[in-house]
Amino acid sequence: MLAIAAAAFSVEIPFFFFGTPSGHDVEFHLYSWLEVLAQWKHGTLVPRWAAMAHFGSGEPRFIFYPPASLTLGAIISAIVPWRFASPVYIWFVLLLAGSSMFVLVRRWLPMNDAIFAAALYAVNPYHLVIVYWRSAFAELLASCLVPLLLLFALKTADGERRAWTFLSFVLAAAWLTNAPAAVMIHYSLALLILLFAWQRRSPKLLLAGAGAVLLGACLAAFYLVPAIYEQKWVNIAEAVSQGSRPQDNFLFIHTIDPDHDAFNRIISWIAVLEIAATLTAAWAGRKWHQSRPELWSVLLTWAVACSLVMFSLSGVFWKYLPKLEFMQFPWRWLLCLSMIFAVFVTVGWRNWWTRASLCAVAVVVIALAWVRIQSPWWDNRADLKEMQDNMIDQIGYEGTDEYTPVGADPSAIDKDVWKVKVEGSAHAALHVYKWDAESKYFTAEMSAPDQLALKLFAYPAWRVLVNGRAVQTGKRKSTGQILVPVDAGMNRVQITFVQTMDRKLGGLISLLTVFTFLLGVPETRRRIQGRRSVFRR
Repeated sequence: MLAIAAAAFSVEIPFFFFGTPSGHDVEFHLYSWLEVLAQWKHGTLVPRWAAMAHFGSGEPRFIFYPPASLTLGAIISAIVPWRFASPVYIWFVLLLAGSSMFVLVRRWLPMNDAIFAAALYAVNPYHLVIVYWRSAFAELLASCLVPLLLLFALKTADGERRAWTFLSFVLAAAWLTNAPAAVMIHYSLALLILLFAWQRRSPKLLLAGAGAVLLGACLAAFYLVPAIYEQKWVNIAEAVSQGSRPQDNFLFIHTIDPDHDAFNRIISWIAVLEIAATLTAAWAGRKWHQSRPELWSVLLTWAVACSLVMFSLSGVFWKYLPKLEFMQFPWRWLLCLSMIFAVFVTVGWRNWWTRASLCAVAVVVIALAWVRIQSPWWDNRADLKEMQDNMIDQIGYEGTDEYTPVGADPSAIDKDVWKVKVEGSAHAALHVYKWDAESKYFTAEMSAPDQLALKLFAYPAWRVLVNGRAVQTGKRKSTGQILVPVDAGMNRVQITFVQTMDRKLGGLISLLTVFTFLLGVPETRRRIQGRRSVFRR
């Protein structure tokens, strides 16, 4: 643990000189952490609506974005000073990734080699790109699951009892951590199970794999069902718009965006480094192949598959395989390849000088990319304080295109507009008593019937009561804001973000799955004890 922790800390040495990395996704994640933490303080334990997105008009990002990394980030933000939140998160997640790798490789390798493999995986070149250039905190957290995927797939193939159940926990955790990584992990599992089933001539493994997928989906149903059903209520297709499509992100691809191409060159050379090192180390590890031929061939096949899908020749797969396009970036397969890379380098290159040389080459490649191609961006203490102030002062932050409700136009909204405003010409006395993320209450004493325009995007989950009576709201065509009809006189308006049927169904499926599983464990033990007592007789 000390070795892995030290390796993870070494990644953060540049932070002392430059500040906190401000990669592609940093504002999305940091503002989400602050948003979740703020909603916890107001009693909303399971946030669904990001109230301060689009500078206060909101968006349902927490319905669609998996909760694991946001929850962990919010917990860390509540414990440590804000300027240290992302460095602590990065260090902790790299420690987890290395630890999960150690649990995997310790099954085959002596202690020193297992420690090296774990430390190498924690600080592998792709993780460095995530830390310095991307700030993709959820994807970084998902890296902890890849070694566990292989571990429990192996145990399932070896026929260990209930191994497929633990495999389903890994799959459920993947859905709750990062959706693109979950797609990648499920495709990887399909390949692993097929290879193991073919090697062992065991069709039962296919059933075990399918059972793990189904159980994992049921465990994560409280997230999956709403995220799938409510996609029609947001502009989810924007997730694969120009620049984020697979065809724009194959290795060494060229587009009309110079910054996009500069980063693509960085990730392409990192991919070439890992592919070359993986294949070379696999060839050098032929002796390990003789002792574990099945595992060696499975890992090599997996590595080749991960490598091929990053190049444009695999375009047909990205077009037709279900949901693969929502991975967006083919080079994301480095998440899986990096684990195989760490295993093969450890078993293939036993000489410590060779290992040290590889690490030095990786550092040089990162440094050259830093200096020659595209420097990372950095946030200083003032930048982080500004984020915190924007939440405290309820200024808000930019939202995301793919989670914007259908019909909403964030660019048409004045971010300084009042929370409640009369749409027509009637006079009104307005008093806002409560304006929390998922619950709002105000009064409007009107001189004549009219409509009230809210600084809030319309969404089917909003229920509006006027004087205790449910009303049918409208939507401003130019912006997508909610329009509430009110009568002359006093109007008491209460707005609540309610549990829709899809969320209730998803939660029920998850609860029943957990209940059934917990009910089955004691039953299994009683059966085993009963068989033992019969055997003794």
